[in-house]
Amino acid sequence: MSPNALSPDKLLETIQAGPGPKAILLGARASVRKIAEAMAALANAHGGLVILGATNARKIVGVSDADVARELMTSAALIPSPPLILPLPALVEVEGKTLCVSQIPAGLPHVYSVRGQYLVRSGRETRPLMPHELRTLLLNRSEASFEAQTPRGATLEALDPDKIEAYRELLKLPPEEDTHDLLLSRGCLAETDKGLRPTIAGLLLFGKNPQRWLRSAEITGVRYAGPTMSDDFIREDIRGVLAEQIRQAEAFVNANMRRGMRIRGLEREEAPEYPLSVVREAIVNAVAHRDYSIRGDNIRVLMFSDRMEVYSPGRLPGHVTLDNIVEERYSRNEAIVQVLSEMGFIERLGYGIDRMIRVCEEEGLPPPDFTETSAGFKVTIHSQAASLLGAGPPINLYAHLQLNPRQEKALAFLQKNRRITNREYQTLCPDASPETLRRDLADMVDKGLILKIGQKRATFYILK
Repeated sequence: MSPNALSPDKLLETIQAGPGPKAILLGARASVRKIAEAMAALANAHGGLVILGATNARKIVGVSDADVARELMTSAALIPSPPLILPLPALVEVEGKTLCVSQIPAGLPHVYSVRGQYLVRSGRETRPLMPHELRTLLLNRSEASFEAQTPRGATLEALDPDKIEAYRELLKLPPEEDTHDLLLSRGCLAETDKGLRPTIAGLLLFGKNPQRWLRSAEITGVRYAGPTMSDDFIREDIRGVLAEQIRQAEAFVNANMRRGMRIRGLEREEAPEYPLSVVREAIVNAVAHRDYSIRGDNIRVLMFSDRMEVYSPGRLPGHVTLDNIVEERYSRNEAIVQVLSEMGFIERLGYGIDRMIRVCEEEGLPPPDFTETSAGFKVTIHSQAASLLGAGPPINLYAHLQLNPRQEKALAFLQKNRRITNREYQTLCPDASPETLRRDLADMVDKGLILKIGQKRATFYILK
């Protein structure tokens, strides 16, 4: 946290905003245990400030004895197990009152308890960690990560030799280079008392059937017709090793996004609904950095008429927060990130968040929205379909509407040409009468598929 957070102006701003995920306000008479619990809760989250001498009602009361308050805060830091090693509390004058402030840094290496209780700061509240949250935090802050574990029953037979050989060829390794040594160095194998065994990372990257060992290690892609979840959707469940999942998920988005025309300068050019490089970064980041220890939840790529959401299980890892996500780097799955990097999917130096923001700005789009949920992380990419001429959703999205073959032909023509006239529809379906074709078009207008533009002979239709 920046030292500026301890300036009188910044502290006043923090107090006026009230208690939050990175700020705990305590009255001057708070007990040493109450202070210790506040410190441990922030240390188990993303750090923050414990401010002694301000109330939850945003009132600055100050401390009566600054030296006693500082000693109290220093003693409180030693109560958690293990003790918190922190800078000395700061004494800051705000509106004529003295506040005692302890700064809890982000990215601390341990999980902290107070008298056997593990607490965490969540929103405006301090609460006990749930069992699965504690387990995840212990894994994230220990030397042995989840990806390094070896599932019971998994042997070398669970790995696909063809995938491993393709990886060797990609690295251009000489024939004498031992494959087992390579996979050991990449964290894909581990030495156990039963000999070499594949790790979670190894199975996800090179397994014959990764979902046998981690059922939730998959991606669900869904394309909805409108801005909310509805019965009008296309769904695809994407499985296999991680490299295949990335390719298939990108192909799903590519096949189900809208395309239209836009004018740049004096030129008309075809443009997709979402910048493909931004889509690719969002999917790769979700696959590379998700928390694979969370079961019963998977990566979801949800496409709506106005946005796309890429959700991955697991909150931001280590010391990364929404405030520093562009600058800071931390890999929850170091082995997976390294191999995907060598396969050309990801740059090991960072998440690519800055590139996503830059490309969206170049395309005239708002930057992606980054959101932490109670158990995951979500990236929202905004659609530019509204600014494209003739952009329409994929035809198979409306299979449930029972369109006739003539109408399907019309939609296919619209997808390619952006507009259709009565004369063009007659050319597509020469055996149908003009009245039949007129009813076809009117039916598609009623169903919300197309819009009628103009009057009489100047009439044409575009995708809605």
